[in-house]
Amino acid sequence: MGEEYVGFEPLPEYRLWQKASEKRVPLSFDLELTARCNNDCAHCYINLPAGDVEAKNRELTLAEIDDLAGQAVALGALWCLITGGEPLLRRDFADVYMLLKRKGLLVSVFTNACLVTEEHVALFKRYPPRDIEVSVYGVTEETYERVTRKPGTYAAFRRGLDLLLSNGIPVRLKAMALRSNVHELPAIAAFCRERTYDSFRFDPLLHLRYDGDPRRNAEIRAERLSAEEIVRIEAEDPERSQSMREHCDSLIIPDLAHTGCDHLFHCGAGKESFSIGYDGTFRLCAGLVAPGTTCDLRQVPLAEAWNSLVPRVRDMRATDEKFLSTCRVCPLVNLCLWCPAHGYLESGRMDSWNESFCAVAHARQRALTGA
Repeated sequence: MGEEYVGFEPLPEYRLWQKASEKRVPLSFDLELTARCNNDCAHCYINLPAGDVEAKNRELTLAEIDDLAGQAVALGALWCLITGGEPLLRRDFADVYMLLKRKGLLVSVFTNACLVTEEHVALFKRYPPRDIEVSVYGVTEETYERVTRKPGTYAAFRRGLDLLLSNGIPVRLKAMALRSNVHELPAIAAFCRERTYDSFRFDPLLHLRYDGDPRRNAEIRAERLSAEEIVRIEAEDPERSQSMREHCDSLIIPDLAHTGCDHLFHCGAGKESFSIGYDGTFRLCAGLVAPGTTCDLRQVPLAEAWNSLVPRVRDMRATDEKFLSTCRVCPLVNLCLWCPAHGYLESGRMDSWNESFCAVAHARQRALTGA
């Protein structure tokens, strides 16, 4: 497929994003259209059955989305990422997409591609998205459907992806590194690189469930790879291993003990972006659901959430002694999978040390330094 590449122009970095962060202008936001999905992936942190009536009834209406998108644009938003669940399950997806485009927003879409139709392609050709990001769970029917746990989804995925690519729609391809597909990861990488110019990426971090479902969390943990396996597949991927080696000096930070910093948030959450849940929940980032960090945008104006809630959350401090004496002064923080959002999902506390995250950080250090 060498002549059938589909490329896209990346958003220019310039100083726009840096200035937005400094001045706290929300240039982008995630819009979770639904938590429902046509697949039943064991590793997913959010998916609910496609026919879940209760979840469907809690979803933002088209009018509510229109209002919230207008509020976001008024605050300075330029880019919206439509996500889910599977956003194409919404029968009004085209209406949502067009109202965002009419507000002048760049629009990206996360999808599994199984539900892509000729009508979606016609919409994307006439009103191009910034990109469509598609997850590739496997390149054989056996592996793909071991992940999705739905028969017929591999054929649907290939049909939907081929529709997008053959019509010149800008596509990014990505994968989750799972117990169920790790044996096929090199083939997945080759499949993705043959079809897009954009760098293939895979994610070894599996979030636990937002709803805390213990049965589903056990399934997610069963899909996680060990620290040694994560480091091995990173080393086997030439682009990823080269990037990590090139940035080794910035990934491993000198002694931090002198800083004495107890702030929880050192990430970009709530600096130039935010997330809107399918039920109207405001979050600083998609994964942050800890009590006291969210609000209901059906009750609170977006400007109030951005200007009042976000600064309060970003000023939250760690109090756990073990966390402060280990994680907060650890030079491997940038090699670790920890963040306040993940900490809460793992333990019920944002300031929590996590053994598996720590193991990944130290395994990466050994791989990078040989120590």
